[in-house]
Amino acid sequence: MEKHNREEVSPHQLDQNMKAQNVATDELTWHSPLDEPFRVSGLAWFESNRLYRRLPAVPDYPIPPAVDILANCTSGGRIRFRTNSRYISVRVRLTAGSGMYHMPPTGECGVDAYTGGPGNWLFAGTANFTAGQLEYESRLFVNDSREWRSYMLNLPLYQGVKEMWIGLDSEAEISPPESYESDKRIIFYGTSITQGGCAARPGMSYTNILSRRINREFINLGFSGNGKGEPELAHIIAQIDNPACLVIDYEANSCGTEQYKKTLPVFIRIYREAHPDVPIILVSRFPYGAERFKPELVQERLERRDFQADLIQSLTDAGDHRLTFVDGTNLLGSHPGEATVDGVHPTDLGFMMMADYLEPIFKQVLAGADQT
Repeated sequence: MEKHNREEVSPHQLDQNMKAQNVATDELTWHSPLDEPFRVSGLAWFESNRLYRRLPAVPDYPIPPAVDILANCTSGGRIRFRTNSRYISVRVRLTAGSGMYHMPPTGECGVDAYTGGPGNWLFAGTANFTAGQLEYESRLFVNDSREWRSYMLNLPLYQGVKEMWIGLDSEAEISPPESYESDKRIIFYGTSITQGGCAARPGMSYTNILSRRINREFINLGFSGNGKGEPELAHIIAQIDNPACLVIDYEANSCGTEQYKKTLPVFIRIYREAHPDVPIILVSRFPYGAERFKPELVQERLERRDFQADLIQSLTDAGDHRLTFVDGTNLLGSHPGEATVDGVHPTDLGFMMMADYLEPIFKQVLAGADQT
């Protein structure tokens, strides 16, 4: 049989839509999100340190070096504004380029855009850049008519942002975004899953999905591999003002059942002493894909789940009626491995399933808190 000589070509070279595109932006005027009328939200200490950072620049309590570094990842940070610009572009300078094997650069380092406003947020575009870039410029959205729209830009999940600029056409007007329905904020503390690993783009982490459904400010304090429930973190989190509720979801990084039994009661006690009436929602871990082959993993997870349920019940019996336990067994449905990229970290499908499961619980807890 005659052998054909074919040039080896990567598939993305055959489809122009799969290439990183450099778009000319000479017609744009560049604006800093640090200036009015833009609003940076989701970063609890932004007003005091003016940094794209999730913890204080100099925390009042000592924190592990890994947590200090991960705090520079901008997961949960978002920029909101209204404009009649025909174009929305971004220039971003990152702390590092992408490098994860199981998470797309668009989720790790990208910015995505939504438009429509509270109750009607619609996906509008994702930054287009080459994997590994430390700096990029990309157009997110083109509007053929000059009409006023609300925009929300979600910041990278797994890298830090040193500088960012928003490009609008030179004739565009800008105004502040719509207000949140309340100034009380929903705070999450947890692991890599909380941080957003491994969403394909920032808007698809489950906390960001929920932030589009519940019109409040969401604070993401997920620290990949390092959500270990240190008391120092509990003290720092307790410094965040105007909390609507605290979501605790660090079981996956708890360093084993016995260690979890030591850290969790202390973590809850520290936060409760600072905020006696703020609802606390404790979420147990969903099953990992490997549990189908390793029954010992099932036993360990169920032991921790039962411990969490019993702890919340005992604290409730002792008089704390602002506690909710969420059994995470069904967060990813009946086949959890199919909703993950590696048996552990959710895909966009997995994060959507988590948000669908948690949304009614959160709304019920918030409604109860608002009535008191």
